[in-house]
Amino acid sequence: MGLGPWANVVPVTSPSMRRSSLEPAPLAALAPDLVVEVLDTTTSTNAVAAARARDGAPEGLVVVAEHQTAARGRLDRTWESPPRSSAVFSMVLRPTVPLASWPWLPLLTGHALGKALRTEGYDVGVKWPNDLLIGDKKIAGILIERVETPDGPAAVVGVGINASLTEAELPVPTATSLAIESGVEPDRTALLVTLLRSLREAYDAWQVGGEEATTRLRASYAAACVTIGRDVRVELPGGAALTGRATGVDPGGRLIVTGPDGETAVGAGDVVHVRATDR
Repeated sequence: MGLGPWANVVPVTSPSMRRSSLEPAPLAALAPDLVVEVLDTTTSTNAVAAARARDGAPEGLVVVAEHQTAARGRLDRTWESPPRSSAVFSMVLRPTVPLASWPWLPLLTGHALGKALRTEGYDVGVKWPNDLLIGDKKIAGILIERVETPDGPAAVVGVGINASLTEAELPVPTATSLAIESGVEPDRTALLVTLLRSLREAYDAWQVGGEEATTRLRASYAAACVTIGRDVRVELPGGAALTGRATGVDPGGRLIVTGPDGETAVGAGDVVHVRATDR
C-alpha cells in the first residue's frame, strides 16, 4: 500500500510546531445529534464517557480531550502523547440491534473513520479489526467497550488519531501521524467534525438497515480491509499461533484465516495480534 501523493514530502519534525486548541463553535454545531464535551486534561476519555453513560448520558454524547495522560488500548496497554497533538474522543452509543450484531460495531467504526480520512486525502487502510494504517504504520487506534448502565447496555467508542506528532514523539517505531505523512499539521477541529459526522451517519444507517445493512457493511469492509488477501500470523492467548491467508470476514465479523487445516474464524476477543507475513 502506498503513501499517496505525499510520499516524497519531508516529514514534519519541528518540536516548536504550533498546536492550536480545539474551537468550541464547530463542535457545538454538531448538536442535537452529537453533544460534545471538551476536557482540557483527563486520564482516559473512555473512562469518562463510561461514567457518563452509567449516570444516564444519552446516545450521542462525545467526550473529547486536549490531553490524555493514560490512554488505553487493547489488552490494557496505556500511553501518553503531548497535549493537542492528537484527535482523541469517546462516543456513547446505545445500540438497539440484536446483541449478536454488536461485534460489527468495532469494524464499522474503523471502516467509517478510514473512509472519512481518505476523503481528506490520507491514504488510509483498515487492518482487521479496526486499526487504521498508512502504509505499514499505525495512524489510529480504536477501543470499544460495553458498559452496563441502569438504562441497559451502552457502547463506548474510543478513538485516538495521531494528528501532529513528530517522529521523536511517536510512541513506537511502527506508528506515524497525519502531519508526518502529509507534511502539514491538520486542523484538529475540522478533522474531529468530519470524523464524528461520518461515524454517526454510518452508525445510524447500520442501526436502521437491519440484516441488509450488515450485509452491505460486510462487503464494504472486506473491500477496504488491507488484511484480507495477505498471509498472516495470528497470535492467540496462551502463546498459540495460527498462520495462513486471511480470506475474508464471516457474517459475525470474524476474520477467516485459511491454513493447512482449512478455514478458521477468529474474533477480536480471541486474538492478541494479527501480523502480515508476506512483506
